[in-house]
Amino acid sequence: MEQRIVECVPNFSEGRDEQTITAIKASIDAVRGVYVLDLHSDADHNRTVITFAGEPEAVMEAAFQGIQKASELIDLDRHSGEHPRIGATDVVPFIPISGVTMDECVQQAEDLGKRVADELDIPVYLYEKAATRPERVNLANIRRGEYEGLKEAIKSDPERAPDFGPGALGKAGATVIGARVPLIAFNVYLNTDDEEIATKIGRAIRHSSGGLRYVKALGMLVDGKAQVSMNLTNYERTPIARVVESIRREAGRYGVGIHHSELVGLIPQAALVDAAQWYLQLDQFVPDQILETRLYAAMQAEEAQMDPFLDDLAAGTATPGGGSAAAYAAAIGASLVSMVARLTIGKKKYAGVEREMSTILEGAQALQDRLFRAVSEDSQAFEAVMDAYRLPKETEQETAERKAAIETAMQTAAEVPLQVCRDAVHVMAFAADVAERGNRNAVSDAGSAGAMAQAAFKAAQYNVRINAKSISDERMARNWLKEIERLQAEADKHSARLDGLVQDQL
Repeated sequence: MEQRIVECVPNFSEGRDEQTITAIKASIDAVRGVYVLDLHSDADHNRTVITFAGEPEAVMEAAFQGIQKASELIDLDRHSGEHPRIGATDVVPFIPISGVTMDECVQQAEDLGKRVADELDIPVYLYEKAATRPERVNLANIRRGEYEGLKEAIKSDPERAPDFGPGALGKAGATVIGARVPLIAFNVYLNTDDEEIATKIGRAIRHSSGGLRYVKALGMLVDGKAQVSMNLTNYERTPIARVVESIRREAGRYGVGIHHSELVGLIPQAALVDAAQWYLQLDQFVPDQILETRLYAAMQAEEAQMDPFLDDLAAGTATPGGGSAAAYAAAIGASLVSMVARLTIGKKKYAGVEREMSTILEGAQALQDRLFRAVSEDSQAFEAVMDAYRLPKETEQETAERKAAIETAMQTAAEVPLQVCRDAVHVMAFAADVAERGNRNAVSDAGSAGAMAQAAFKAAQYNVRINAKSISDERMARNWLKEIERLQAEADKHSARLDGLVQDQL
């Protein structure tokens, strides 16, 4: 079954205050099942664009949390910037990625709009595919007059009445929510400080002024350079290369050229492939020729093989075995730590530990990834040992070569569970930290994280010890066992601390 994935790209009217930007991002990142893919801030525009994706329900919850946090921290009466805006959270589009229809994204926009209006008392306008009026399909029409103009118009002009919420603006302004196809936010800088030239080029290329279809463009001055700021709403119909070349030709009329360009947020790979194909005249090119495309396909195929892990573990084969199970258990522990950290981040009660929880979240995710890889690495290492034992030993030379191969394979096979032991201890430390300072409602989950890591450590060290008895390098074996003893002491310390914290709160 195809995974259900929705992308959301909210634009927040703050690009200068790092604390505000971090708090908004943390409120989104704290929602389980949501992946923050990109954050782009621009001080001149005074705007931040955050891109995240995940299951539809989780994405909608994360969007609400971001809107709520922005409404608490951003005052539109004190805001100024180059980019047009009407709200602290200016625009929130939902984009179907896989397993989700555009109609479902429209429903998400409507549901979120009602909730924002009801719970946050913020006026909401629906746009693009979710628009309830033809003139509101175009975001620019809703933004007409910006915050300052809408503040008066919303009170008296029926045409400016919101789809949901009050007929008046507070300091958070209004929010525009909708559903659309993937959009490319793309800026081109000119090698001039003449803003008028950028304005003329923007007028020449934007569709509403008779220019290119699916192009919205404005001219402005940013960082001392004239900038053509664009939204490309359908890169398949109007390719990005065509847009750049049109700007290049228009700029030449005024005796200037392109200095550089920039992306705001993310871009579909197909758009870049299309541009490369156009510029390089690769007429026979197919996407499967991209090295990374082949690599990711192979990696995904390998990951797919991990899905029936428990069935493989139960099979009557030597691999996967106890070492792989230890790594899997430790990875589960790391995942639970991430869960508790996310349940803490963004909560007012735990604002004092938000930065610490973000650091723990980053560390736990790295451990989870490494431990998950160790599940297959342990099996591969043991299979290498088995292959070494299968080598011929009929001659003296073959016997010597076989012995050396077994020794090397055994040493490698011990390194994987030894690293799992190290990582399991780190997971236990993180578990104790989130139990002590994280969300108290999730203390049992923190305890479970530590228990999984403790079991993983015990299982992994069995493999290290059995390998230590099997190798010829006694010095290496002693070093392994010394490290295991040191790690055991650390594990006992973290375990005792964690048990005490959990028992105190149960």
